[in-house]
Amino acid sequence: MAAHVGGLTVRALTRGFGARTVLHDVDLEIPRGQFVALVGRSGSGKSTLLRAIAGIDFEVEGSGRIEAPERVSVVFQDSRLLPWRRVLANVLLGLPRQAADRARAAIAEVGLAGREDAWPNQLSGGEAQRAALARSLAREPELLLADEPFGALDALTRIKMHTLLRELWERHRPTVLLVTHDVDEAVLLADRVLVLEEGRFSLDLPIDLPHPRSARDERLAGYRDRLLTALGVEQAQPVLEEVAS
Repeated sequence: MAAHVGGLTVRALTRGFGARTVLHDVDLEIPRGQFVALVGRSGSGKSTLLRAIAGIDFEVEGSGRIEAPERVSVVFQDSRLLPWRRVLANVLLGLPRQAADRARAAIAEVGLAGREDAWPNQLSGGEAQRAALARSLAREPELLLADEPFGALDALTRIKMHTLLRELWERHRPTVLLVTHDVDEAVLLADRVLVLEEGRFSLDLPIDLPHPRSARDERLAGYRDRLLTALGVEQAQPVLEEVAS
């Protein structure tokens, strides 16, 4: 993986498991500081692409070229906090002790000030994900990769985390690639949404609306419908309307 200042470039990326090819000659260009969401059906290759970009797909066969910044952080669906380390120690994991002030600042930024000495089992699901975000922030990432980080959270906590993630992005301006199954999440958060279908991009959709956005904004409906159509679920909305009536 070559270093790339701020943004991300992927060229002719192929990944497979044995005889099954998951990514087919994927090309991707994300400018520095852009917030991009990646959606697709299960098995379309979203997580495989993310892991390849992160450089953690060690057992996967493939080829291609990836140019990414030096400082890359990954946030997963579960927080992956070490249960035998307190919050501050988890956020500092892999960093020198001199980064303690930076870690404390990151913990405060995600709303966990005062919880530095808490054990992971003392945190709620939302708090654990906040700690995971703090761990990424403490590394001052140029590229933040997020693999369905809110998928296991309840609806109200997800809304709060959406606001937090967007605020953190506006403050620090890393390049962001967010993998999600949730079309509404994608159009609320991202400035561009990619649809991955059977290992290839089938849609690259800019979301030309200002932030903050509301789920009740009627302008989002057109973007949502285009994404659902690309995902092959264009009949979902009429069915829901029929049931509601």
